[in-house]
Amino acid sequence: MHYTNFLNQTLALVSGIATRNFGKVATTIKTGDNNQVLTQTDLEIGQKIIESIEKSFPTHNIIDEEAGVLDKGSAFTWVVDPIDGTSNFANGIPTYGIMIGLLEDATPIASGIALPAFGEMYIAEKNKGAYCNGQKLAVTEQNNLLAALVAYGVDGHQENPTLTYTECRLLAEIVLRIRNLRCSNSVFDLAMLARGSYGAVLNRTSRIWDNVAIHILVEEAGGKYTDFFGKPMDYTNPLTKDKLNYTFCAAAPLLHEQLQQIIHQYSQ
Repeated sequence: MHYTNFLNQTLALVSGIATRNFGKVATTIKTGDNNQVLTQTDLEIGQKIIESIEKSFPTHNIIDEEAGVLDKGSAFTWVVDPIDGTSNFANGIPTYGIMIGLLEDATPIASGIALPAFGEMYIAEKNKGAYCNGQKLAVTEQNNLLAALVAYGVDGHQENPTLTYTECRLLAEIVLRIRNLRCSNSVFDLAMLARGSYGAVLNRTSRIWDNVAIHILVEEAGGKYTDFFGKPMDYTNPLTKDKLNYTFCAAAPLLHEQLQQIIHQYSQ
């Protein structure tokens, strides 16, 4: 695979940083969003990834959650989340990860995801499959939502409580139609989907760096990845979308269809 060596080497480097600092760092709440926290490790890992990209692909654009947008005028854009699940990471909870995704124009074409606490590295390239530590991945073949584990990440919206109440009512309808609910509210959930352990993962509060890497991983594992209401994800002009809220519904294809029926029936 064209990007595999780069992704493996870069993720191995920054996974060591994460492992050394795991559970030992202080957090800062980001201004204006109580759901978002930051540690010094986010900044350190982000900088190392940027340095690696600029060394290997100096003409490519970069979007990093903490550093922002680096516009090189390229058709290729690396989208980086230095630590996804920062609250988990800072509190010594192992369900966090590091995500690096690559867009060609608006299409995800490669990704690397590390789960340092589990010693796992996930790699995917367009039309070449998805792998964890060299083993090929596939989403579940389960076709009955009632038999599936489903993860749903929920953020509280203190600025708009009605939004949270509405989302939780829909979540109740989903929970009544699945086997059990799971939630790390991090890339860990998507990794479990790609390897066939979970049937679906949903989220209505995310950013572009929460999506690009997991999008291609899920699709290359045979899953379906859309916005929450089943529409295609929109990464056009990605350098302008760093502040845009994204939603997603990622699932094995038949389970995705069943979830969409519930969402459209019970959404207000």
